[in-house]
Amino acid sequence: MKIQSPPGMRDFYPEDMRLQNWLFEHWRGVSRSFGFSEYEGPIFEFLALYEAKSGPGIVSEVFNFQDRGERHFAIRPEMTPTLARMVAARANTLSRPIKWFSLPRMCRAERPQRGRLREFFQWNVDILGMDDVLADAEVIAVAVAFLKRVGLTPEDVVVKLSSRALATAILTGTGLAEDQVEPAFQLIDRAEKLSPDAFEEQWSAQCGQAISAATVLELLAGTDLDACLSMAGSGSGDTGRGAAEEFRALWDNLALFGVQDFCEFDLRTVRGLAYYTGPVFEVKTRKLGLRALFGGGRYDNLTQVLGGPRVTGVGFGAGDVPMLECLKDLGRLPTLGDELDVFIIDADAELFPKVLEIAGKLRQTGLTVDFSYKRQGLGKQFKQASARNARTAVIVGSELTERGELTIKNLTTGDQRTVAAETFLADPRGELTNQKTVASR
Repeated sequence: MKIQSPPGMRDFYPEDMRLQNWLFEHWRGVSRSFGFSEYEGPIFEFLALYEAKSGPGIVSEVFNFQDRGERHFAIRPEMTPTLARMVAARANTLSRPIKWFSLPRMCRAERPQRGRLREFFQWNVDILGMDDVLADAEVIAVAVAFLKRVGLTPEDVVVKLSSRALATAILTGTGLAEDQVEPAFQLIDRAEKLSPDAFEEQWSAQCGQAISAATVLELLAGTDLDACLSMAGSGSGDTGRGAAEEFRALWDNLALFGVQDFCEFDLRTVRGLAYYTGPVFEVKTRKLGLRALFGGGRYDNLTQVLGGPRVTGVGFGAGDVPMLECLKDLGRLPTLGDELDVFIIDADAELFPKVLEIAGKLRQTGLTVDFSYKRQGLGKQFKQASARNARTAVIVGSELTERGELTIKNLTTGDQRTVAAETFLADPRGELTNQKTVASR
């Protein structure tokens, strides 16, 4: 019987791992450049944690099970509940702001499709314990810094952003009842996937006729930032004015961070998750038609929902699958090969024990080193070194036994020289650097 990998899961062969590690290195590098610290959590949590955040409907969307003690668990489908649980547990001892990031492996029980698999990795970046929208702006700046680092431009991708507080002020100011706001957000979040007739039918059923579906669609698509801020700020209460002032401050901070050229205000961006409380955003491709590459926003009450003290938060998640699909379609993925610092070649099979001895000493210095398992001619060993993308060949030949020397060859330029084995092994990194310097002259 031939057994394949489960549907929606992936095998990572070495060439796939090189690409995955390349992506992870950029995620980690950008996060750390903004002062974020890495954390992790368990691969599965109590099912109740996800039900508390998303409601009982989440059960059908996760891989869940009972252990021998009849406790209900779920393999993590997202990281925010784990983050909130961890922060709530130490809320009184963690210094503010809490700037954390993670790269967890997660699973969702859904139908695999382009850009969306059952198993995936997700880059999570969050700032907790900070009410100021400066935190929102910095989180968005982290996302844009990564996009720039991998060669994407405002012509390739866009950060669509809005504010739930702002949208609430506008919709209620236009006549929508407050208890209809959340159903309205759920529907608006799906609006792009619905025909106008389907949207109108569902809007009437869920949100009534206080505002017509046509008016809502026109308002969402045709109102610019200044007009929305004016509409929200002109209401009778302080909530709308506060939301307008908050969003204006966020927009100005994005300009100060130098990332506003990637950003567009779009009132249709509301995110379908009910725990968002303020600014929300999504990173989308301009032309590829992929699902959102990033999604996030402000969540100020989640730690309370999960039984802890109130710790405000803002963050985003970015999946590896749509990100790699995007970079592939745009031709921005690098060509990555297996690379070695040194490949050791024996010019005489009797000297092979010396090859092993030298390999052991070089590896102790942190260099990546390999050699041929088979005793074969120089040409085949050089061919193997080339196939492994080795930068340097160290040739062990008669000069070692006769004069105590090794031949060092730069496999990029073809330049080679001899050096005393004792000198080379005392400082191999320095000698290899010297080899590059000599070759460049």
